[in-house]
Amino acid sequence: MQAELIDIRNHLLQHSPFNEMPEELVNRVTETIEIVYARAGTELLRINDPSKALYYVRSGAVEIFRRSGELYNRIGEGDIFGQFGLMMNKHVRFPATVLEDSLIYRIPAETFHYLFEQDEGFADYVEIEDRSRLRSAVSRREKSNQLMTSRVSRLISRKTVSAPYTVRLQEAARIMTENSVSALLLMEGEGDQARLKGIITDRDLRIRALTEALPSETPISDIMTEGLITIPASHYIFEAMLTMLHNNVHHLPVMDDHEVRGVIALSDIVKYESQSSLYLVSNIYHQTSVKGLKKISLEVRDSFVRMVNEDANSHMIGSALAGIGRSFTQRLLELGEEKLGPPPVPYCFMALGSMARDEQLVVTDQDNAMILDDSFVAEEHDVYFLELAKFVSDGLAECNYTYCTGDIMATNERWRQPLRAWKAYFSDWIDNPQARALLNSNIFFDLDGIYGETDFAEQLKTLVAQKASNSQRFLAMMARNALNRTPPLGFFRNFVMEEDGKHGKTFNLKRRGTAPLSDLIRIHALACGSKAQNSFERLDAIGKTRLILDDGIGNLRDALEFIAIVRIRHQALAIEAGREPDNNVRPQDLSPFERNHLKDAFQVLSDAQKFLKYRYNAQIARNAT
Repeated sequence: MQAELIDIRNHLLQHSPFNEMPEELVNRVTETIEIVYARAGTELLRINDPSKALYYVRSGAVEIFRRSGELYNRIGEGDIFGQFGLMMNKHVRFPATVLEDSLIYRIPAETFHYLFEQDEGFADYVEIEDRSRLRSAVSRREKSNQLMTSRVSRLISRKTVSAPYTVRLQEAARIMTENSVSALLLMEGEGDQARLKGIITDRDLRIRALTEALPSETPISDIMTEGLITIPASHYIFEAMLTMLHNNVHHLPVMDDHEVRGVIALSDIVKYESQSSLYLVSNIYHQTSVKGLKKISLEVRDSFVRMVNEDANSHMIGSALAGIGRSFTQRLLELGEEKLGPPPVPYCFMALGSMARDEQLVVTDQDNAMILDDSFVAEEHDVYFLELAKFVSDGLAECNYTYCTGDIMATNERWRQPLRAWKAYFSDWIDNPQARALLNSNIFFDLDGIYGETDFAEQLKTLVAQKASNSQRFLAMMARNALNRTPPLGFFRNFVMEEDGKHGKTFNLKRRGTAPLSDLIRIHALACGSKAQNSFERLDAIGKTRLILDDGIGNLRDALEFIAIVRIRHQALAIEAGREPDNNVRPQDLSPFERNHLKDAFQVLSDAQKFLKYRYNAQIARNAT
């Protein structure tokens, strides 16, 4: 070995992780190193550039930054950087700039991945700081996204503009104009006793006042919006974004206990939210035909890819896409009512499955149902509701929400029933559980009213929460069904893959990963009497009951997040490559980082299924059927 290479090797051997590496591996690293001399101010790594190497500081100093430009770390002799982009998705996530003239060793990506596969100590070093491997993998993504780390209070840049709710229309408009605001908070009471009563926006003035030619002396209370959706100042910006998406609102009052801190608008969040899913939802409601909605639907995949590339987490992406799906459905229902006329009796349109859980992705179908008022008479009213259901279902299919192969849609008469019939359905499923019946009806235990008399859906959630926790046989049957889908992990922690068909030599991240995790989380939530639908919110509810200890809750949360984000990234990469996205992945298409952590996550799922079987006597349920 040449003297220069010996000098490089000797320096590596003084620092982790090379000082504990077998000599032949250190020699391999030494032989592939490229020496880089960099002056102060040189940008070594730029955000989103391809990740091509691991960097080692021989001398000098380098600063590492977050995506936001905030300083993340300052490193010196013997430190490495650039590993996160190599492990995750081959793009730079933490840009790096030389602080002072430096000598840098550049270790090629091929050598990095070889070391990762061959040396467990090296893999642990680049993955673990002072946390568990899976927790580290998840938390690093969270910290790289500004929406996940910035509080709502950061968006408040001006003093709150408010008025008594007793003011007249002209006075309210004057106050808004003088203060250049698009929303005016309306208060009840004075001083410290003042409480938020309602809100009026520019849009309200146009639609509710000018269009109706209301007199200037009209009390503003006649057209203000009450029952406001608000958000605490301590919440994160991404939570404000999801609240706006879920409720289709453009202004959110920000609260500190009962005190109003300010108002944030759609435009405030868009400054931080480059994927523009909020604007997409806004555009959906401006469409006047199915043709227009179909055109807008082409933007959904672009929005999805942008969210993935911005390092949004699975909860944010799933909730955003569910919000978009709800918006398409709601607008189709509005257009359907315009075409068919007003409904003959009140009704609620329900979303089921992933949309109800706020866990929808781009590979999805439509699962929905209708709850009709108990005054419904099929002979008189069902022609209308069948036509409305067909209009919505066909419209969703035009917008790339494919028909449900299991016919779980409102077009199916069985799933278009009065409230009393739905209560009877759920009561029978819980009181007289049969494994096959529950397997077919499992999707109905994720439900959300998204249009019309949504209180009908809330009544069903309350019924389920009250009855399910008291029926051990029902929980046992549900647990038995949940155990039918196991993670693709063999005895020696190797991946178990499909053997034949078009998906041979792959495993399905939904069917063998996120779906069984959602199943077992749902059962624990039902056992706790929780009305939560989202899997992460269900975990919060379960944690409060102590049915599962904190470590177990944390492991389930991390496993669900990591499997989901690998599935999400797999779909995004397929879209970017011009392929049709799916849920089937080949192990060789995953990075060593992803393969290792998927095995950790699948092991968490396997252990959780063992606890599920024990906790609810699922084996007894199996033997009893």
